[in-house]
Amino acid sequence: MAGYDIGDDSQETSARTGLHSGMVFHDEGSSGSEFAPDNDKDAAEQMRQDAEDDEDFVQGDDEEDKDDLEDEPPMNLISEADMASVRVIQSASTSKGKGKAATKKGNAHPTLGTGFTRTRRQMYTLPTPSVHHRHRAVPLYRREGRVERLKERAQLFSQPSLVMTNGVDQDRIMERLNKAWGYNTGAGPLWEMAEDRSWYKEAMTIGKGGDTEAERRPLVYGDVRVKNGWQVLSKEDAASYLPTDTTTTEEGNLKPPPPVPCYQGPYDGQSLKKLEMLEAHPMSDFTPGHSAHVFNPGAPAWDRGFRQYLAVAPFPSSSHSPEIGAKVLRPSYSCIQIWSLSPSSAPDGETPEGSGSQDNGIMKCEMVLCHESGPAHDLKWCPLPSHDPYLDLTRPRKLGILGGTFEDGSLAIFVVPQPEDLKPDGNASSPIYVKLPEPLIRIELEETSCWSLDWANSELIAIGTTNGIIAVYNIGPALKAAAQPDTPVIVDLLPSHYITVHQSAIRALAWIKTPPSSSSGNPIVGEDPTVIASGGYDGMECLTDIREGHGSVMNRTRDVITTMSYSAYGGGPVTIDHENIVKAYSASASMLGRGHTLLEPQGPIWSISSSDWHPQLSVGSADGSCLTTNMLRSTRRSGAVPFFVHKIFQMDYQRKTGEYRMLDHFLPSATQDRPAMNKPKAGSKASKKADSSKAPPPGTGAWPQEVAVHKVTWNNGNGLSACGLLASATSSGLCRVDNLWGRWLKDKVPYGGIQQIRREGVDDDMDVDSEDSGSD
Repeated sequence: MAGYDIGDDSQETSARTGLHSGMVFHDEGSSGSEFAPDNDKDAAEQMRQDAEDDEDFVQGDDEEDKDDLEDEPPMNLISEADMASVRVIQSASTSKGKGKAATKKGNAHPTLGTGFTRTRRQMYTLPTPSVHHRHRAVPLYRREGRVERLKERAQLFSQPSLVMTNGVDQDRIMERLNKAWGYNTGAGPLWEMAEDRSWYKEAMTIGKGGDTEAERRPLVYGDVRVKNGWQVLSKEDAASYLPTDTTTTEEGNLKPPPPVPCYQGPYDGQSLKKLEMLEAHPMSDFTPGHSAHVFNPGAPAWDRGFRQYLAVAPFPSSSHSPEIGAKVLRPSYSCIQIWSLSPSSAPDGETPEGSGSQDNGIMKCEMVLCHESGPAHDLKWCPLPSHDPYLDLTRPRKLGILGGTFEDGSLAIFVVPQPEDLKPDGNASSPIYVKLPEPLIRIELEETSCWSLDWANSELIAIGTTNGIIAVYNIGPALKAAAQPDTPVIVDLLPSHYITVHQSAIRALAWIKTPPSSSSGNPIVGEDPTVIASGGYDGMECLTDIREGHGSVMNRTRDVITTMSYSAYGGGPVTIDHENIVKAYSASASMLGRGHTLLEPQGPIWSISSSDWHPQLSVGSADGSCLTTNMLRSTRRSGAVPFFVHKIFQMDYQRKTGEYRMLDHFLPSATQDRPAMNKPKAGSKASKKADSSKAPPPGTGAWPQEVAVHKVTWNNGNGLSACGLLASATSSGLCRVDNLWGRWLKDKVPYGGIQQIRREGVDDDMDVDSEDSGSD
């Protein structure tokens, strides 16, 4: 404290600039954060939007924020010696001016350097949340230019009708889009509003940064060929790679899995259907007009043209339970199934009788890839198109590049061939069994096992390991070097980053897909992303900038973090919290780490999936339910649009008979504020209220393990016409594909129509601001 001048002038200067101690004291009206919304363009825009809302709802949201701040005990972010210095400075500043009023405590917290602030919330190295924050989504990156949208509702297997429109780089359009999305009351996206908000550096390096999808998502790895050595197996030879039953025959061989008996159809008129392994059927067989398909890969599953392809990785049997970090020895026989959703129309283009105007397609297993790396823990396609053109003369053509983590502890990158190029007649109804050679790339770590993965783009990939380390690999040069079909497998690839983030296995991993910024604040759209969101078995949810070499804790909960997804519409990761809560967290500087609840399923969450094309979130839960909800719904506690949660289907199981039941066509449920279960203090206002208002949460909290929904995923790689496809996999072995679309509240489009929302052909001096105006 030597040299500290307690004069009025120096006090003012010191408090304003933070000299000597590096600490800044905020006035009562300050937010307590260096990321104040007044200094942020996007946050200032959100502030202007908040001013337009009804003031009656502001007080309720402020109370919600207050409760959120007091959920966790405070953390000692500064030492007692530093706090003693703070008290000395405060006492010196108040003793000088005797006639001045005493300074109120309020929310004045000293800041501890850039980004470090003392707070009552358990935010660790994250900044104090702004008092002005009302949970509005702030996009991390707004691409300049135009974007495509659907001109009319697209048919699933037909060429969509597209029109160019204004993007979200304009503040007025972003404001209207976010509010208009809140009027979606359906289970899927609104076809008028869907647009691609993804960002990949290849758009600038390969696609020339244009406005069309072909330029934003260019074709990559066109020179990579299918590796030599693949072999077509007979059904008998492939039996050892396929899922089996837990019982054996008299000869000691494992039996094939029995058919899965499941009741399907309307609740009051269900019919029993037994699905054999690799069999599929449309739900329209039981419910006319139903667009979903159900298929059976043979065991619990964990994880393009007009034909849509889906990769499914089943376990060896229904009783298989992998151990975390335990590596199996190769060869460990397993399979990856490639299922297709293709049009059911006749060759002449006519729609079959009885199918209606909408062709719901046919689901079937096209190919079974037999490999020796063990069952897959995580499986993801390359996010950018990597197939060979249809007119390519090279056979077999490449369907795509598939990456996965397997039970032998490795991460393997496979080149998947086109199924029709391997079939003798090209269109056989039965699947073809193909034994794959060694993968293109195999990554193995001696001290740990690869557990989860996520693609940042076509070249950068992150791996979550079983000992809490995140490894980042640049596989682009290696894939290009192994383009020829006779190239040996690459096994000596070294990571570009190897960072210890968690204390136990990392099950959830997601890149924050936004470009890094230059020193002037401009996005560098030709560079790789640098931030990874992760969650582990230690209950920690972290944000890691790979340039810094360490992770920052975003949230901590007494639960296992099993899933995480990045949402371009929500502006941050979406993951789970305590008591089966699904939360969306903001990754923007103005609201870093702030989260708000989206929904509360009745059981633990296994999987979460968001889309690049719309803000609908899908959730798979252990209670057997597959749910969707709108992440851009209104932030008000009451209003015109309820907080709808749509239950797409729910599984049920009869233990005595071993039969399943699949229920769907549920009415949407509105999310209700669940009261705190803590007993209020005697004499408080809360204790005077009747406890009858505290309704206990519904459900028993116990479900058979056979009904869990293990995996959900939106179609993120086939354009606007297919962005409503949702695939889900259950513990029973049954999987399902739904084609979901949304609907407007009261079937009226706000602002007078989509042209007014997008301000198509509207000058800056012309505006239609009425949200209540609608168009039929």
